[in-house]
Amino acid sequence: MSASDPLSQIFQSSARRAAPEPTWVERIPLAVWIVGFVLLIMPLIANNFWLFQVFGWTFILGMIALSLMFLAGYGGMVSLIQMSVAGMAGYAVAILGTSGMSDLSLGWPWWLHIPVAIIIAAIFGTIVGALAVRTEGIYTIMITLAIASAFFYFTRQNYEIFNGYSGFNLVVPPRLFGVDWRQPVPFYYLTLACAVLSYLAVIYVSRSPFGLALQGVRDGPRRMAALGYNVTAHRIAAYTFASVIAAVGGILLVWQNSQISPGTVGIPAVIDILVIAVVGGLRRPIGPFVGALIYVLLRTFSPDLLTGFGLSGERFKTLIGMGFLLIVFFSPDGVLGLWDRWRARQQRKRDPLRDRSTR
Repeated sequence: MSASDPLSQIFQSSARRAAPEPTWVERIPLAVWIVGFVLLIMPLIANNFWLFQVFGWTFILGMIALSLMFLAGYGGMVSLIQMSVAGMAGYAVAILGTSGMSDLSLGWPWWLHIPVAIIIAAIFGTIVGALAVRTEGIYTIMITLAIASAFFYFTRQNYEIFNGYSGFNLVVPPRLFGVDWRQPVPFYYLTLACAVLSYLAVIYVSRSPFGLALQGVRDGPRRMAALGYNVTAHRIAAYTFASVIAAVGGILLVWQNSQISPGTVGIPAVIDILVIAVVGGLRRPIGPFVGALIYVLLRTFSPDLLTGFGLSGERFKTLIGMGFLLIVFFSPDGVLGLWDRWRARQQRKRDPLRDRSTR
């Protein structure tokens, strides 16, 4: 080794220290800026149907699936209660606020009934979480599915509070700042803002001490307990945080449909949220929104496609099920896993020597 090597190392380390650190703006990839810009100007490109029915529904289902992804991806807990939590928030908004059932709705102002509805849904999700965290694996799935089924049948049979099979209609968002938030363009921006805030919240929490501890509980609960962490408390807190996101998605879903009934929280809807999360990918927060977009496109246009081939449009679930099976078979990580594999394959083609050197 020459004598100049230490000096060159000193100069290189000094240059690294002198180089300014990239700002948070520079850390965001260019693709993210492009997607964000396109979403902001989407009302100038798409018609009202795409804004309200496709993108609005995508953001809402993506938020509910994001709550499941947070529990499964960062906590290792696959919960099937998230749609029920969303439905609880929707029912609470209809009961505490205003609806077409004036004899059952209490008519509270929006600044009171919306926060209370989120709190009620979060408490419901926390109670379910306190029961579910006592189990693991398939038993967690079964107990949350059982509670979701019980909630569905209870709402369908109870007429004093939930109005039974009919549910509530004419549940619309409050008119704030002179804006009708159920119109396609305002509703699009409302759902987009809620989806972005939920995504950023999950990113922030996952990198916080609580999120890192939760991931440690996921990978080694006994080791984390030995280090002094309360494993049960972290898991229950994860259910509470996920329930808040699902509750906001549930309120938006009720506002979009302007009604809520037991079918909104039925078992098919519960399974749909699981399918959306798995198809998109359970490892990254953007996955549920990708899965939601695929689901909404198939749900919206597959009946027309089937009818064009002379088949019954009611069999659209068949196409969704086939797509789910194909994606899970070829990529357990969902669509994002396929994307990562394709990028790695392209990288190996461009730089085969680098791939060979890493073996």
